[in-house]
Amino acid sequence: MKRLTLFSKAVFVLAMVVLSSCDDKLTELNENPNVVDPASANPNMLMPTVMSQAAKNYLDLGYGDIAGVVQHTQKDGWFSAHNSYDWSPRDWSSYYDLLRNNDFLYKRAVALDYKFHQGVALTMRAFLFGNITDMWGDAPYTDALKGDVSNDYVTPKYDSQEVIYKGIIEDLKAASTLFAAGDATGYRTGYDVYYNGDPAKWQKFANSLLLRYYMRLSGKLPDVAKAGIESIYSSGVYLKSASEDAVMDYIGSKQDDSWPGAVQWESDPSEYRRRKPAKLLMDKLLTNGDPRLKVWFAPVYVQWVADPTLATPVDQFIRKNGVIQTGTVSLTDAQFLTETKAGNKFTRHFNPNTFTVAVDTREYVGVPAGLIDPSSYNYNPTPGQVVQNQHVSQLAEVFRGSKGGLLKARLISAAEVSFILAEAAQKGWAAGDAKTHYEAGIKNSLETWGVADQFATYSQKEGVKFNNTQAQILEQKWIASWTAATEAWMDYRRTGLPTFQAGPASPENALPLRFIYGDNETNYNNANSISALSRLEENTHTKIRGKNSQWAKPWIVQGTGKPW
Repeated sequence: MKRLTLFSKAVFVLAMVVLSSCDDKLTELNENPNVVDPASANPNMLMPTVMSQAAKNYLDLGYGDIAGVVQHTQKDGWFSAHNSYDWSPRDWSSYYDLLRNNDFLYKRAVALDYKFHQGVALTMRAFLFGNITDMWGDAPYTDALKGDVSNDYVTPKYDSQEVIYKGIIEDLKAASTLFAAGDATGYRTGYDVYYNGDPAKWQKFANSLLLRYYMRLSGKLPDVAKAGIESIYSSGVYLKSASEDAVMDYIGSKQDDSWPGAVQWESDPSEYRRRKPAKLLMDKLLTNGDPRLKVWFAPVYVQWVADPTLATPVDQFIRKNGVIQTGTVSLTDAQFLTETKAGNKFTRHFNPNTFTVAVDTREYVGVPAGLIDPSSYNYNPTPGQVVQNQHVSQLAEVFRGSKGGLLKARLISAAEVSFILAEAAQKGWAAGDAKTHYEAGIKNSLETWGVADQFATYSQKEGVKFNNTQAQILEQKWIASWTAATEAWMDYRRTGLPTFQAGPASPENALPLRFIYGDNETNYNNANSISALSRLEENTHTKIRGKNSQWAKPWIVQGTGKPW
């Protein structure tokens, strides 16, 4: 928060040149070609920086540690933060860096009277501040973007979550109004990495974010949430099909602009390999016969087979097409991948009469949450990180890639919007028919992942067929939030649904509720951060860290009795 932005430094350098020129009584100022003149900056040039990094940050959360929180995935290497919420203080400077660039975008758009760019900046401001307050709680907001060395805003005060959420709503309303005019004056093709300068799609995006944040507030400000959702629904202007999702494609030219964990940039694909499906999600997909299962996950390389005729309790070596491979306990990931693509089938037999260890014999296997040693799960004979767990599924091969196809950072989806409206209607609000929205949410998600042709069958399965409960709506929304798990975390926080359980390695037997304020804030903005900490609610799970704990309750859930 105390560091000067590139923009501030540029202005400072420019001012020094002007003063020097005056002292030397020069009549003409030579411009530095390496410094952008803020008075002539093109707002188009700022948009892709803000938009692409915001999308990457959001995907990194929803595909990263938050996917561990909501048990979409578990890791079997470097796993404590992902599986067990063993979190350290977390810095938010990257978000504020983007917000400062975005503020410059907005000011230039106002100066040039570019309505479209103003709307983009307001929408991104709301999205970024929404991420901050969702994750940390109270945060610098009204004073956050005023700081430089010439004033007192280098240690900005923290605003309450209530103030920030209400500000987010007002920004999104203003953005929606700007987009409604359909004016894209000044836009240059290719600089909008979400919708390529389409104001109508941006208005749907802004209104859909409004639906997200109104529902976020439903437990604290139900009247505000109800009126807001009903208003957006009656307008009809929001995301309705998967083709309208707010997404960013990855470029894939280097590691920094590629899908996280892309194997192209690693000599050993360890980042891809250590990320496994969580048992809770896997079991739900298997139970429901979910068509997304094979899109997201791969079969185990070596499937367990019960064999009462086996002379020993368990095979020491793997079998290839039923034949023992003497001396071969496992293959490498690359070897297994080549062999299975060639049609070979690997198994390991056990005698259920003499082998007393419980093993999962299914073709698709997930890892339970928060295990003390997840790499050993399902009697893996090669624990650790040297080779993959042959008896647990990995992510599907598509997630080895760098770009293209399904590999998109998704900021908000039509599926999420449909489930929000389904929940609102289920509450009795004037938001249409809950069943219609619920089924639209499922259909939009299936379309996103390329299996929409299986909607009719899947939507009528036992456990999926609409039963008009909040629990079922949020369960399907949780499944549909794959790679965007932050929303599932926020839903769990306000409702306690789905009913997640922390694993045995978790320091507390409950899921976390927030990120821990970073050391820069507690060290250099101490008075304001202490004030914010005083507004967090301690409970039985905060005894180790105190108020600056991942289990402390922020305003958004205080007094709601949720999630625990």
